[in-house]
Amino acid sequence: MGLFGPEMLYRIPALLIAVTFHEYAHGRMALFWGDPTAKRQGRLTLNPISHLDPIGALMVILVGFGWARPVPVNPFNFYDQRKGMFWVSFAGIGANLIIAFIGTLIYFVYLFSSPDPLLIGGDGFIINIIYSIIVINVYLAIFNLVPLPPLDGSKIISSVLPPRYLEHYHAIEPYAPMILILLLITVLPAILRPIAFLIISVFEVLARFMVGLIF
Repeated sequence: MGLFGPEMLYRIPALLIAVTFHEYAHGRMALFWGDPTAKRQGRLTLNPISHLDPIGALMVILVGFGWARPVPVNPFNFYDQRKGMFWVSFAGIGANLIIAFIGTLIYFVYLFSSPDPLLIGGDGFIINIIYSIIVINVYLAIFNLVPLPPLDGSKIISSVLPPRYLEHYHAIEPYAPMILILLLITVLPAILRPIAFLIISVFEVLARFMVGLIF
């Protein structure tokens, strides 16, 4: 794939949608649990510009994947810190899975209803964007479940671990970025791939059934 090949045209809008809804969900859930920090800083928005990280955006252009600015969260404002942190951390993951499923529904609506063969063919611009939205949202969701800081999975684990184990778990934080990089260049893609395939397959079965009831 060229640096500015057609895949990039599909991937960039899909990534913007994925990270925007991911961060928005964090902020919205934090507000629900009593923390208005994201709202006060103008981050409770679906405007992707508000969530862009300059380096993360540059990485999207250079390597096809990047990241957004994390929504600020102050757990001391939560009505219940442990429950609040659990749901705030899970909200971004849940949002990505919901977007992926909605994308799957739209994908099959196009497949069942489009009279334009180019739209559903390999060169169909719209259908390729939709499929990229599905895949990237699923991968972002399961990647964030990895229980290493700064990913959401680490905060989920911290919110459910008994207090006596938290100190031991937090001891890995200084080494977590290096561990994560090592996993990314070794075994993690091979672990994530079948999980993503399973989730997408389940979504496809459900979406095909639901859309089939209409068409």
